[in-house]
Amino acid sequence: MPGQNQGGFAAIGADPDEAERRIQEWAKGFEEKAQRYQAVQAETEQLRLTATSDGGHIKVTVRADGSVTDLEFTDKVRSLPPRELANQILSTMHRAQADIANRVGETMAAHLGDEDLQTRTMMLDNLRERFPEEPEDESAEPEVSSKWDAPAEEEPTPPPPPPAPPVAGPNPPAAPKKRPTFEDDDDPDFDDPDFDPLRD
Repeated sequence: MPGQNQGGFAAIGADPDEAERRIQEWAKGFEEKAQRYQAVQAETEQLRLTATSDGGHIKVTVRADGSVTDLEFTDKVRSLPPRELANQILSTMHRAQADIANRVGETMAAHLGDEDLQTRTMMLDNLRERFPEEPEDESAEPEVSSKWDAPAEEEPTPPPPPPAPPVAGPNPPAAPKKRPTFEDDDDPDFDDPDFDPLRD
């Protein structure tokens, strides 16, 4: 209606000075909000969460995105089988990741207060899905490359085949032939060196 005081954009349009003041307030509000979110991002990037295995011989540190930044062992791990060592590393890593959503939520609350609660809730719910506070049952052994597995039992070696028969050597020399005998061999004159069969 004519003459009725109208608020909002109509009032801004009616007063150029008021319009400029409102725009500056909005710009300042957006700038301050951006600075708060930048502070949240910077502090979140510096977050480090550490967990230790039950035996105290494995320590895992992760970032807010769940990636591992540090992995420490004590000398006790030398006595652990490879499968058990891998299982404990994964379990300790999940334990460190389980607190990510809580720590990020605390950081956002400290800088943002009650601002953008719906958006923050969605972000934190996503983190809780990725890194649940109560990890799933990890009793099942993780798959480990076969190169870490214990060597399979070797089948007994079959007995060697029997030795081959010896190779036959060269044939032995033939026995000398026996000289034939004649009837005159018994003649005593045959053995006489002066015997001459043509002599009368």
